Amino acid sequence: QAVKNPDTRRAAAIAALPAAFRVALTGTPVENRVGELWSLFRVVAPGLLGTRARFRERFVAPIERDGDDGARERLAALVRPFILRRDKAAVAPELPPRTDVRVDVALSRAERELYEKVRAAAEAAAASEDGGRFELLAALQRLRLLACHPRLVDPRATAPGAKLARLREIVAELREEGHRALIFSQFVRHLELVREALEADGVALRWLDGQTPPARREAEVDAFQRGEGDVFLISLRAGGTGLNLTGADYVIHVDPWWNPAVEDQATDRAHRIGQDKPVTVMRLIAAGTVEEAIVELHERKRALVDALLAGTDDAAALSVDELRALLRGAALGDEDEEGAA
Repeated sequence: QAVKNPDTRRAAAIAALPAAFRVALTGTPVENRVGELWSLFRVVAPGLLGTRARFRERFVAPIERDGDDGARERLAALVRPFILRRDKAAVAPELPPRTDVRVDVALSRAERELYEKVRAAAEAAAASEDGGRFELLAALQRLRLLACHPRLVDPRATAPGAKLARLREIVAELREEGHRALIFSQFVRHLELVREALEADGVALRWLDGQTPPARREAEVDAFQRGEGDVFLISLRAGGTGLNLTGADYVIHVDPWWNPAVEDQATDRAHRIGQDKPVTVMRLIAAGTVEEAIVELHERKRALVDALLAGTDDAAALSVDELRALLRGAALGDEDEEGAA
């Protein structure tokens, strides 16, 4: 993990260490870009993949830009003899099954009108010559927030949050059936809205975000593992790794992150050795919004680099053209007006 970016001093120092044998351990050899594979192999098998410039020419550009299956297969064949992969099914056959469920949520009419207004303005701005990477990312961020809840963009908004309403229904059903859940969001403000709603419903909660002190973090985890709390609200980037939360048998992602590998790591807080119940993973997706475009991007990138054991791009790694295409894909679909009201 520490050498994926070859431009860092750490990566350069590790590559320069004299050693007769070198082994790299990682769960995600290619997490964001195919180029990360070159950085790993510069350490473990110097020269195998050629110079960085040559690697970009032979593999990165054809695979990421052109979707060249031949280049992908040649790279996979080149590195395959040097990779030993073991998944959970191999190392932990006793682990209970994991089921993934996508929950599509239709926005209310008021939400759709606000979303479309912001999207149209963003697309018009992006179409201008001044619409660079920063402006595109800012526009996409606003749309992602709107897909979660209108109050995340406009605190004065009175439109009800369809996704939050659906989440409350799901949590109520899970509590009735004796299940316990982890709820992940990348937006702390979104988690705060969820906390406000679930506390009003009488749900016993635990909380962890980037501002949680280490001692409190440990206390929250221990309390949940002892059975104290029905739901654990967790900031994705703060609690997506390094925690053992097998007390939950449901994991709910209330907004999609650019990189599904990050979501998978968060899911593994519950689906890990020590879990004795089947785990269900639910992803709430606002129908017809940028969230669907992100999920589709995940699927395309997963298919592209699956042979290289990888995940997909995150927002920072996308080109301006890709960001424009993503924004175009953020338009609301032709949903049934009555069903979305």
